[in-house]
Amino acid sequence: MKIILKIILLIISLIIITEGCICAYQYFTEGVGIKEVAKEPLFTLENYPKVDASLATQPLTNAFIKYFTGEENITDEYLDYTNTHPGYLRLIDGEVDLIVVTEPSEEELEYAKEKNVELEVIPVVREGFVFYVNHNNPVSNLSLEQIQDIYSGKIKNWKEVGGEDEEIRAFQRPENSGSQTGMLSLVMKDKKLMTPPKEDLVETMFDIVDLVSSYDNGLNSIGYSYYYYATTMFDTIDSEIADRIKLLAIDGVSPNNQTIKAEEYPLETAYYIVIRKNEPEGSNTRKLVNAMLSDEGQRVAEGAGYVGVR
Repeated sequence: MKIILKIILLIISLIIITEGCICAYQYFTEGVGIKEVAKEPLFTLENYPKVDASLATQPLTNAFIKYFTGEENITDEYLDYTNTHPGYLRLIDGEVDLIVVTEPSEEELEYAKEKNVELEVIPVVREGFVFYVNHNNPVSNLSLEQIQDIYSGKIKNWKEVGGEDEEIRAFQRPENSGSQTGMLSLVMKDKKLMTPPKEDLVETMFDIVDLVSSYDNGLNSIGYSYYYYATTMFDTIDSEIADRIKLLAIDGVSPNNQTIKAEEYPLETAYYIVIRKNEPEGSNTRKLVNAMLSDEGQRVAEGAGYVGVR
């Protein structure tokens, strides 16, 4: 009887997970933002380069393929996305032509070196690396040094940074995820990131937002992500959860489109177009890169809710 009960619970869990993934996938593949298409498309669906993207850049790549092909409805076969780390592997292995992701990790650079592939990494939109807490947490601002001290394990209680007398629960992402690479390169730099308890190492960006927003155990927690995902993207996925988190100002500067565009926000970064450096001049892949970076391409990016680099 116990075995049957376990099987039933497992099936229910899989259904819940699958339905959640389908909802998220439908959002990502439908795209957001700009509704128009180019009057004179640069590509057809057949000669459009094969593109992969991270979770947070899929609405951007959706907007580009829609605009530059002139197609209103893009089927799933042209939206063959994985995520940041598998995207890098596919690019290096020659399975895709172009990826739009966060910066490469040390492991990804080492893999490229092993395969004798040199990567060309080009900023396409500006981005901010953000930290967030439960909306009931009284702390609204932290210095970069305080963030580093929290994630190195030096600061352990919210009262040390002006909050309640609660132990800080600092969530992290897995190695080689885009946000973990950003955490190491943008935030911790030469400081050692503490090893989190197993239960505080969270697989997806969605799950960290969900945990921090929780009424039960979110009041003492802190998480991190990228600005676009934590705001525009997550608000579309689940606005009620999005309303229960609060983005922190860093060194007194709040993350928003204006402070990121003006390069005032301290944890400034970007999403990048990444191609193989030996990509021939004049190829469709190079043409797509140039189109994404053109005034027209940047208008498409901003129409989809991102902060342009120009």
